[in-house]
Amino acid sequence: MSLIYEQETYKILGACFEVYKQKGCGFTEAVYQECLAIEFELQKIPFVSQPKLQLEYKGRILEQFFIPDFICLDKIIVEIKALSDLIEINKSQALNYLNATNFELALLVNFGHYPKLEHKRIANTKNKNLNLSLKDEIKSWL
Repeated sequence: MSLIYEQETYKILGACFEVYKQKGCGFTEAVYQECLAIEFELQKIPFVSQPKLQLEYKGRILEQFFIPDFICLDKIIVEIKALSDLIEINKSQALNYLNATNFELALLVNFGHYPKLEHKRIANTKNKNLNLSLKDEIKSWL
């Protein structure tokens, strides 16, 4: 089974690794947000930083909205953190973003992890008509 947006993911994560190489861990998420925006520009990766995206419920637009850290290449959500370790709620947040947008892939990137950058690929299989086993579906989230 091939990975969703494999080449695009490789390029985005390359930018994240460069920021981590330059800054290391220990800064706030806002610092990494700004650095990553600069790195995306330098590497010519199309992105939108912190877009306000509408939510709906049963066909009605909500007053509330959500703001992912980045949308890259008009199809990949990049959610960044600056924590010692990612936890399940971080993965759930990224999966909710996928479900709200119907995008297929989110990258959860943690700049606060030491000694190296932590990252997870989270694939949206909710709206797919796939006959995946539970084990394969869980693997697709990682």
